[in-house]
This record gives sequence, structure tokens and C-alpha cells, in this order.
Amino acid sequence: MDKLDAISDQIREAFERKSAARDAAIARSRETIRHCAEAIRAIHRREWDDAEKKLARVREAANTLRADVASYPDLMFAGFTQDALKEVVEAYCTYAMVRGDELPSPQELDVEDSTYLNGLAEAATELRRFILDILRREDGDSAEAERLLELMDAIYDKLVIFDFPDAITGGLRRQTDIVRGVLERTRGDVTTTIRELRLQAALQRFENRVLGSQPD
Repeated sequence: MDKLDAISDQIREAFERKSAARDAAIARSRETIRHCAEAIRAIHRREWDDAEKKLARVREAANTLRADVASYPDLMFAGFTQDALKEVVEAYCTYAMVRGDELPSPQELDVEDSTYLNGLAEAATELRRFILDILRREDGDSAEAERLLELMDAIYDKLVIFDFPDAITGGLRRQTDIVRGVLERTRGDVTTTIRELRLQAALQRFENRVLGSQPD
């Protein structure tokens, strides 16, 4: 019985340490997600210095999260941990695409491949808001909107080739379907806006010719 008590105490202590690590990881996951949301908001506002500062906080929080669960592989691959790291990918990839930078790799962000692909998919859908904001402006840069649309299209083309079970990809198929729907709607919006701009330009040229040909 003495040995049973010792074993029981040892297991209880191990569970208590793991439970504390889990609680800390859940709190850190929420903090990481919050920092990611703040970074993306700054990116949408094109407040680049602020966005870079917030991305630095994102990386710091993610590093701490990984350290908290380093001794517990099941916590590392738990949903709350991977969801937070997916948001990290979304924030960094969104920044890179909007700024015209190279995409960070999974190794640079220290995330699993499946987490990276799901985060990249969410970053692609995030581009829709940027594109619509561009189109709403009177001086909207249609070329920039088309560039971001091409990025969305390229990401979708890559995502569809990962035809593997969800257990491997982390549910990427569903996320890819979402990207496809967002891409189709956004392509329609961009096409309509560009046609309207071209029509307005043609009407303006016609008006200028008519007015220019009238006698004084």
C-alpha cells in the first residue's frame, strides 16, 4: 500500500503540473489571438508602424505559448494551441501580402504545415476586405485590387492540391471551400467595379470630344 500511495501521489503531482500548464496555455492562446486581431486591425488601417509593433507582440506571445506546452505534446497539438498559432500565420501572411512582401514560411513562423495552410487560407479571405476598401475609395487603385485578387486566386489554386484527409490537414478542405466562395464573390465585385470605371472613362472621353467639337 505504501508503494500505491507513492505512485498515486506521483501521478497526482504530474497531473497538477500538466493542468497548470494547460490553464496557462489556454490563457496564452487567448492573449495571442487578441494580439493577432489587433495587428490585423492596424494592417487594415494601414498603420504600418503600429502593425509591426503588434506583430512583434504576436511573435512574443506565440513563443511563450510554445514554451508553456513544450513538455506536453498533446497540449502542443490541442485545438486551442493550434488555433492560436493559425491566427499568427493569418496575421503575418496578411501583412506580407498587403505590403507586397515575401510570404513567411512555416519554418519562419515555427508552426506545423497544416496550421500554416489553414492560417494562409484565412489570410486569403482577409484580403476581400482590403479589396472592397480599395474599390470604395474615389481614387481607388484598381490595379492594387487586381493584385490582391490574383494573390487570393493563387492561394486557392495551391490549397486545392492538398487533397488529404482532414486528420492530416486539420480540416483544410472546409477552409478551402470558404476561400473559393470568398474568391468568387470578390472577383465579381472587382469585375463589376472595373467595368463601371471603364464605362465612366469612355463617357468622359465622349463628353470631352462632344464639348470640344462645339463652336464657341
